[in-house]
Amino acid sequence: MNYQLEMEKIIKQETAKNKVPKLLLHACCAPCSSRVLEVLSDYFEITILYYNPNIFPEVEFEKRLTELKRLVKDLKTKYPVEVWPGRYEPKEFFTMARGHEKDKEGGERCFKCYRLRLEETVKLAKENHFDYFTTTLSISPYKNSRVLNEIGRELAEKYNLSYLFSDFKKKDGYHRSIELSEKYHLYRQDYCGCIYSKQERDEKKLLSEVN
Repeated sequence: MNYQLEMEKIIKQETAKNKVPKLLLHACCAPCSSRVLEVLSDYFEITILYYNPNIFPEVEFEKRLTELKRLVKDLKTKYPVEVWPGRYEPKEFFTMARGHEKDKEGGERCFKCYRLRLEETVKLAKENHFDYFTTTLSISPYKNSRVLNEIGRELAEKYNLSYLFSDFKKKDGYHRSIELSEKYHLYRQDYCGCIYSKQERDEKKLLSEVN
């Protein structure tokens, strides 16, 4: 499936109804959200769910949340955008990651993390009567869009709620997020978020310094 085309088809169908659908958008950070909001805010009434128990340390979690709130405040959108800060319970992530501590970035641990965050999103979307749920994660070239969308499809069937298929890196989306980050002076982190990705980043930095 071409997830970009599928998203465009859904948007076209919704636009024809002359009713603005409500979308619960899971977000990991402000830079990724910038391009996604630019794409979707003309068609959806968006609430951003910042649920990321994987992020380490807590000061990093709070820094990304602050930047996300600032972006939403500064960004001009057709329809209002709201931010819901999710609970910060790192134990949820570490319980999920047990046995996968040594996985490389982009492996099975990451896929389980996608599911953890998306399942929290769909649960809240269902409880609060949203029309759709999705995530900003597919904008990153380091995230597997096929796996993300398959998880989204599975959860949509499980909870009987529509998932907005997407591949936000298409149409130069990732580079556009960099441009928007510069425009709004956003903090861009240099690791995905969890302690394992941070360790992997630190090891690479050390090797480059040695060499």
